[in-house]
Order: sequence, then C-alpha cells, then structure tokens
Amino acid sequence: MKLFDELKWRGLINDVSNPDLEEKLNKGGLTFYIGTDPTGDSMHIGHYSSFSVAKRLKEAGHNPILLVGGATGLIGDPKPNLERPMISKEQLDHNYQGLRKQVEKIFGFKVVNNFDWSKDINFIDYLRDYGKYFSLNYMLAKETVKSRLDIGITYTEFSYMIMQSLDFLHLYESENCVLQIGGQDQWGNITAGIELIRKKIGGVAYGFTMPLITKADGTKFGKSEGNAIWLDKEQTSAYEMYQFFLNVEDSMVISYLKYLSFLTPDKIIELEKKHLENPHLREAHKALAEDVIIFLHGKDEFDKAVYMSENLFSENITNLSSEDILLGFKGVKQVEVKDNINIIDFLVDNAICSSKREAREMVSSNAININNQKITDVEYIFQKENAIDKKVFVVKKGKKHYFLGICN
Repeated sequence: MKLFDELKWRGLINDVSNPDLEEKLNKGGLTFYIGTDPTGDSMHIGHYSSFSVAKRLKEAGHNPILLVGGATGLIGDPKPNLERPMISKEQLDHNYQGLRKQVEKIFGFKVVNNFDWSKDINFIDYLRDYGKYFSLNYMLAKETVKSRLDIGITYTEFSYMIMQSLDFLHLYESENCVLQIGGQDQWGNITAGIELIRKKIGGVAYGFTMPLITKADGTKFGKSEGNAIWLDKEQTSAYEMYQFFLNVEDSMVISYLKYLSFLTPDKIIELEKKHLENPHLREAHKALAEDVIIFLHGKDEFDKAVYMSENLFSENITNLSSEDILLGFKGVKQVEVKDNINIIDFLVDNAICSSKREAREMVSSNAININNQKITDVEYIFQKENAIDKKVFVVKKGKKHYFLGICN
C-alpha cells in the first residue's frame, strides 16, 4: 500500500489542496512543516494524532519541521466560540522550551520558532509586504473567522491567519518547505499560506489536513475540554494512559488504532476481527495502549502500567507501593486512619457508613474490603503496620465505592 493510500485507509486525510499532492507524497523527498502554539508545556493525545502523521511522512522519506509558535502563541488562534486568554511572554517561553525538548526526544524533528523571524517586522512593513495580499472578503469566508462573526472577533485574532501564512512563506523561502500539514481546523490558515506564496513570489505549495481525534460523541480530547491525556508522563502517567486506552469506547477503538498506532494494516484488520468476535477480551484496546505507550515512554513503563493494572484490584494489591496505590486511585476520596481504630468507628467517623448499625451490617454481610481482603469481624482494628508501606489502606464498600485510608 502506497503512503497516500495508507493515510486514506487510516482515515488520516481530511482535505487536500491539490490532487498532484498524492503523487508527491508517494514519491518522497518533500520538506514539510507542522505547527503548534505553546499554550501548554506538553503535547496531549490530540497532538499525537497529528504528529504521528508527520512521523509516517518522515519514515516515507519526507523531511519534517516542527514550528512552535512563539509569535502566534502570543496572539492566539481564533476558537469557534470565544477569544483565547492572552499568555504572558514568560509562560510562553517556558512552554516553548518544554515542547521543543519533548518533540526532539519523542519524534526527532527539527524545531523552529516563528518568533525568530516575526519579532523584527514593523507594523508598516507587515501591512505593505503581507497585508496587501489578503482580501477582506477572502478572510471573512474562512470558517475559523466566519464562525466568530456573530459573537465578535478582535482584530488581533483576525490577524492570526496572516501571521501563519507568513510562517509558510518564510519556511518556503528559507527551507524549501513546500507542504504544510495540520488538523482540519487549520485548513483556512493553510490555504491562506498557499495563496500568499503564490501571489507574492509565484511559488507552488501544498497542504493537507487530518481529522481531529474525538470521542464517540464528537467532543475533542484536549486541555480546553478538561480531558487531556498528556504525553509528558509526569502529567499523565503510563498507568493512567493505559487505563485511558483500555476504557475507550468499543465503537472507537479500531479508529484509534488506525489514527494513533504504527501497527500494520494487516495487524489492525486482525485485531478488528478479534474485537468484533470477543469485545470483552479488549485485545484491540490493549494493543493500542501497548503501541502508543512503548513509543512514548518505553517498554519498562508499559510493563509497569500492566503490572499495576493487574494487581490494583486483586488480592495482590500489597505487591504495589503506596506511590502506585495513590497513582492508581487518583481522584478517589482520601480519609484519615487513626492507629488502632475499630472498623466500625472508622466507617462512621469518615462518613463511609451513616451509622454504626449500617457499618455492622456492611461488615457482617462481607461488603467491606481492606486491601482487597474481606473484613467480617466487627472487632477488626486498623494498625499502621498492616498498611501498604505503613501509609495507605485501600477501603472498598460494596462493589464500586473506594476510599483511601491515609495513616496519620
């Protein structure tokens, strides 16, 4: 399968600026760029979808450049429904350094910063040398602008398209960069850059976009949606990422395998068949988690995530460290455990049970587990030496309600 055909099969081609691009992609040798603004100091899984396409192009013989928008990040790409908050220059520089190191480490791409060539352009030159090539009607017709007209868009945001077009022109001239790729929400900015190159210097450039990765309901994975899965393992651990992929919707897992994994089409087709026959085995989910986590963090981190997952809800929970427990139960309510406190008093004092009567009934009916061991004795006493690392008890009430008992 040729490169373009595989990208189409994976669902990774949304818009293409010119039909000639198919042959050029299959041939190899293009210098291209993909951009991101440093609104955070780490990429998330939404970025990974696009950057994995850039990696596929690199492996097919093309030359990638990552542009981190030190200049455009100060302005902000228009969102569909509201203006982005301004980021301080200090925060932007911090984010830039984080993204640069991350991309160089994970993908090995060359990284450039558009602040380097934008900072010395004065306002008059900006209007004369670039602004005159943009028709107001042309800009208003772009979806990113049109979607904001009813609620209002500032001149600052309106200018973002020109700034990104200037980037494409600069890289075209300085790096022989003839292709820009990005998420489908960047289509208007990409085509504007292609037009600027044509009008100003008579050059021919290309662009294509990829679909944005979404959940089954169409919502994006990203920090503004509050559900970001970060590529930095200090912000999203390998275990958390493993759980995320293990629990993605069954209806989406094959699409995610196509978007995110570097497994061959034959392997994905095989996994799809297994998934349809035995979805409860979650083989497709596990294969997706393994491919992404090993690529990002290495096999040791993946093996540790699997080990935690297999032991966290089993009788082997005591094999884990207190740090593993706290990570695995992030977000679970933490309650105080006083040394030598009786189980009944503990359940009532921490509002796990509403009364001593309910607490006794729960214990007597085998509904209370401590470190995944059933507690049937109403005289059970919590002792610090029995806690995991002498720090943590995992308390389970019924089938689903977990609490972390923290020793004082």
